[in-house]
Amino acid sequence: MAPDVYGSTPARLRARLASPVAERARRRRHAELFPLTGLRPAMRVVDVGCGTAGLRALEPGLDVTGVDLFARPEYPGPFVQADAAERLPFADGEFDLAYSSSVIEHVPPARRARFAGEVRRVARGFYVQTPAWSFPLEPHALLPGAHWLPPAARERYWRLGAQGPWEDVALLRRWELRALFPEGAVLPERVGPLTKSWVAIAPVGSVG
Repeated sequence: MAPDVYGSTPARLRARLASPVAERARRRRHAELFPLTGLRPAMRVVDVGCGTAGLRALEPGLDVTGVDLFARPEYPGPFVQADAAERLPFADGEFDLAYSSSVIEHVPPARRARFAGEVRRVARGFYVQTPAWSFPLEPHALLPGAHWLPPAARERYWRLGAQGPWEDVALLRRWELRALFPEGAVLPERVGPLTKSWVAIAPVGSVG
């Protein structure tokens, strides 16, 4: 069964319908863009912001260490609780690839440079995905245009959405992701003519 991407609001019909759609989109993006990392089976990966399964749900055969701000006792593998916007407890270049999916938009803008610096420090390549600011549907609340409103108006509108409790999520533009990860290419994940997400990719061996 696909993970419930909107599991924090199980009573909301919109969230229950969106969860399998989001999971299929994630798997399609992974199949199209993840091979560009040059990762091979024997290499080590750190999944920054892994949640309950993260990359392990997509690549169960890889050597993946999960990192999350919150304790994840159910995580199916090696796990470290840490704040990547402070300091990750790993040596420089300890991993072959740093992976982070739909995480950096939750990091306050003032702390994103530190987060990106830690992702780039601990691995020799990276794959960092984040929803695109230009896409008309806010992907957390599932509300049209919510992310284009000022915070005060967005907070009121947020209550109508699928996410539940208010979170000041600031989605990124392409140039912002590019500035945070200058070694990588920033590629689009498209839905028809629209860019749904941006993915910053630096192949293994190109960082450090």
